[in-house]
Amino acid sequence: MIFSRLSPLLRVPLLKTLTRDALLRMDPEIAHGATVNALKLGLAPEQDAPDPPELRTSLCGLELKNPVGMAAGFDKNAEVPKPLARMGFGMVEVGTVTPRPQAGNERPRLFRVPEAEGVINRMGFNNAGHDTVFARLKGAHIGAILGVNLGANKDSPDFVVDYVLGVSRFAEVADYLTVNISSPNTPGLRNLQSDEALKRLLSEVLKARSKASVRVPIFLKIAPDLDETQMDGIAKSIAGTDLDGLIVSNTTVSRDAVMGMENATQTGGLSGKPLFNLSTRRLAQMRQRAGSLPIIGVGGIHSPESAVQKFEAGADAIQLYSALVFGGLDLLDRIKRGLVAAVRAEGGNSVSDLVGLKTDRWAAGTIEI
Repeated sequence: MIFSRLSPLLRVPLLKTLTRDALLRMDPEIAHGATVNALKLGLAPEQDAPDPPELRTSLCGLELKNPVGMAAGFDKNAEVPKPLARMGFGMVEVGTVTPRPQAGNERPRLFRVPEAEGVINRMGFNNAGHDTVFARLKGAHIGAILGVNLGANKDSPDFVVDYVLGVSRFAEVADYLTVNISSPNTPGLRNLQSDEALKRLLSEVLKARSKASVRVPIFLKIAPDLDETQMDGIAKSIAGTDLDGLIVSNTTVSRDAVMGMENATQTGGLSGKPLFNLSTRRLAQMRQRAGSLPIIGVGGIHSPESAVQKFEAGADAIQLYSALVFGGLDLLDRIKRGLVAAVRAEGGNSVSDLVGLKTDRWAAGTIEI
């Protein structure tokens, strides 16, 4: 291909131009595919210096060179975890992956809300399935912490069985696993967040983990659309288990933040900047309920300031994805510089010194950005 013959000096400017200009003129799903292909061709900018020591942190015993990860949904089929790591992400979460290959919902199924820098998707767990993803990850050393996001096939007679299969399959190749029961695009999936269903799911998943050859940390990814009673139920269900952490949160079905805007009436989950305040408040509220349980904060991070606020609300690490559509690939570097500046401003030594500084204020809804 012609891109592969470009000199290294031309590749970085080309990809930045492709991301910020040409991609925004394309159909969103075609643009996403083009970005993944560009990464496969080696056109991504690579981090040119080690991360500052302030960014080093530990998460469930995993040592991260920095606490900023690529969220699930970008690299569904584990095609480009190494290029993402070379860009400077401290962790890369691939998937969501289901036991059997799945085409997902009919197109179009991905929509931009440009006025608000938001994205709505109803992808439906489109992915190549366990066999393909496992083959790509077996023996891989990507240079960052690797997570695998697990889902269930939409026609599965028992969603719990699918998650058990995922844990058993990927425990040996992942640094951590995410049990994703919070996508709004698989009918009935979010019902697993209810008390009795969640207790059964956790019991079976953690039992499968105990039989694996290695003990891999397991995170539970929850929705931002939970109310106080539902959050209480989740906290009660996970208490006393050896679940390793939470990811807060997935996309929202709410349209309050984008009412009247282009594509706001499309069905699916809303992500990007409009999700930030809701997801961050839920993060803080779960931090209050979960004590010291590790939490990865995701949802709406779009700037260095918003990244800092995730930590201050209670996150131990963060992930982003949608904001790169509008903010460009250099957003990652800007976020990391902002985190270092915030640590130094607090007189701290590590990004962990920021965790929870404003949990109560975010939980009460007295902060928004």
